[in-house]
Amino acid sequence: MSGAPKAGIVVVGSLNADLTIYTDRLPKPGETVHGNGFAVNPGGKSANQAVAASKLGGQVTLIGAVGEDPNGTMLLDSTASAGVDVSRVLRADVATGVAVISVDASGENSIIISAGANGTLTPADVEPAAFSDAAVVCLCLEVGIDTVVAAAQAGHDAGATVLLNLSPYAEVPEELAGLSDVLLVNAHEASLFLGSEADIPDAEAGAGAWEPVRSQFADRGLQRVLVTLGAQGSVVLDSLAHGAEDQITRIAPTRVTAVDTTGAGDAFTGAVAARLAAGDSLAHAAAFASVAAALAATKKGTQAAYPSAAEVEELRGA
Repeated sequence: MSGAPKAGIVVVGSLNADLTIYTDRLPKPGETVHGNGFAVNPGGKSANQAVAASKLGGQVTLIGAVGEDPNGTMLLDSTASAGVDVSRVLRADVATGVAVISVDASGENSIIISAGANGTLTPADVEPAAFSDAAVVCLCLEVGIDTVVAAAQAGHDAGATVLLNLSPYAEVPEELAGLSDVLLVNAHEASLFLGSEADIPDAEAGAGAWEPVRSQFADRGLQRVLVTLGAQGSVVLDSLAHGAEDQITRIAPTRVTAVDTTGAGDAFTGAVAARLAAGDSLAHAAAFASVAAALAATKKGTQAAYPSAAEVEELRGA
């Protein structure tokens, strides 16, 4: 008798303290503007994704590093309180990573990150035993690329679906691309990845306009790709789907009044991971994630703004 299917999610990467200032508009180069609020919140792409997936019902383990400082303690407390297993988050003898974030009145943001303890995470810290129950391994590029590759290899060897969020953008070695089962990018990152030959369609384009993009990703070895379009929804490019009509799926946006879009992309990624681990198709996972990300943007901050599965289902049924 075969055992139960794996359902765990392992997130490998960054934990940051978010230093957020709110302002009517973002400053231009060389300009100073007045702020109207400041907050220090738990963040970091990987910690955010882990919390989002856990709040949506995922069984999540986080691998990363924080400093022996109050920000590190805040991050461990926040992720653990959301149900994430943080036993594999290391304490390093350097400051916890930080992100300096400006958010304008429409919810748009600009972000600068400093790696801090995130830069101390090495391939040796990615122990294969942590992946034994993983159905999905969730990765981003806020830690060293060698560590990301090691995590992708560990996930691949464990038979997990390796989900790579290509953010913040960097050149991806062929080895990492080959180990990635699902690539998640925004339109700008998709254009950078594909290079000068890429012509990313606008938000109103139909499925036919995305066929060359799907083909270009497939030629680079990426058979399953999610392209997010911000407030305009997303597009699923699944070259492994049966039938040409199922290889390109347009996911409509979920309309909300945005308050703070910081971390909405991480909410999307975590939601995709949660639904893939639960056995959903990529298109169904993306549709669920669209609602989760929209709800996250209706509140200030990141992790505290992330919805539960019940909240997502309530909005989907509205």
